[in-house]
Amino acid sequence: MTRRNSPTDSIKQPVRRATSHPWFEPLARLGYAAKGLVYFIVGFLAAQAAFGTGGRTTDTSGALSTIVTQPFGKFLLSLVTIGIIGYVLLRIAQAILDPEHAGEKMDAKRIAQRLGYAFSALAYSGLALTAVKLIIGSGGSSGNATQDWTARFLAQPFGRWLVGLAGVIAIGVGFSYLYEAYKAKFRRHLKLSQMSRAEQTWAVRLGRFGIAARGIVFGIIGLFLIQAAKQSDASQAKGFGEALAILAQQPAGPWLLGIVALGLIAYGIYSLVEARYRQIVR
Repeated sequence: MTRRNSPTDSIKQPVRRATSHPWFEPLARLGYAAKGLVYFIVGFLAAQAAFGTGGRTTDTSGALSTIVTQPFGKFLLSLVTIGIIGYVLLRIAQAILDPEHAGEKMDAKRIAQRLGYAFSALAYSGLALTAVKLIIGSGGSSGNATQDWTARFLAQPFGRWLVGLAGVIAIGVGFSYLYEAYKAKFRRHLKLSQMSRAEQTWAVRLGRFGIAARGIVFGIIGLFLIQAAKQSDASQAKGFGEALAILAQQPAGPWLLGIVALGLIAYGIYSLVEARYRQIVR
C-alpha cells in the first residue's frame, strides 16, 4: 500500500534538500560566528559602562548599529547579516527536522525544544531585517521593540494573560540556561574528538559562564513582563539592553553588570567555538 505524503512531509522535503546542500553547513557556521560577534559587542559595551570607561547597555540591534559605524562598517555588517540569515535557516531546519539527531520522538520536551527553535528563527529574522535596514541606510529598529510588542498583546483579548505567560516562559528559559550551564550539557553538541584537552576545558568554561549570563538576563526580562501584565502597562516591559541597565541600578550595580557583561563576552567567544566545532549535520 502506497503511503500518502502528509502535509508535514511537503514541508520537510524542501528543508531536507536545503540541509543536504553543500552550502548549508558553512552558512550555519557563519551564523554562529555572526551571533558570537553580536553578543561579544553587547557584552563589551556593557563592560565598558560597568567599569566607567564609556560604552553603554544595549541589545543585539544596538550591536549592529555599532558595527555599521566602524570603518568598512557596511561591508562588515553585510557579512554579519549573511551569517544571521544562515543561523535563521539552521533554526528553521532544527524546528522542522532533526539535523542533529536529537531524537524523533515528539514528547513534551522535544515539542518545547522545537518551538524554541522556531521562536529563535523568528527573533533572528527580525535582527536580520534590522541589519538590512542599517546597510541600506533606512535606519534600524526604532523605539522599544519589547514595549511595542507588549502593548500589542495587551490590546488583545486575554492580553494580560498572554504577556504574563510570555514572562513565565522567559523565566523558564532563563532557568533552563542556568541548568544547562551547571550541567554543561552543551558539550554533547561539540566535536570533542577534534578538540585538544585545553580547548575542551576552555570551551566548557566559556559556555558555562556565557550561558549562565544569558539565563540571568532572560530571567530579568521575564520578571518585568509579568510586572507589565499585572499592571497592564507596556512601559513596564524591558528588553535585553534595559535588563542590563536594571542590573547597573542595583546595589553593587557596576559589579553585577560587569560580571554579566563579561559573561556575554564569554558567550560571544563560545559561539565562535561553536562556529568551528559545533555538530550541525551528522
